[in-house]
Amino acid sequence: MLSPQRGDAAVPDLSAWATEIARRTDPEVDTQVEFEEDSHTFILRLTKGARVLIFRLSQTQVYTDGREAECERTLVRKIKDLWNLI
Repeated sequence: MLSPQRGDAAVPDLSAWATEIARRTDPEVDTQVEFEEDSHTFILRLTKGARVLIFRLSQTQVYTDGREAECERTLVRKIKDLWNLI
């Protein structure tokens, strides 16, 4: 479980988590996390210079115990995808 909080209240926890992972993977990547009430998903925005990559994590991914490694792999993969954007 990435955060015991729900909805917007979980954003600070997820922001801290995403920033920590990004700093280990590529210190130049900036992260931003928002909660979208309509879709009940967390939107993660990764930026590096002029490159931007946006993806979502579901509430199930964020709130289910044991899925932290999966979420971390997803974030690291997306950071690597950001490197390859033209």
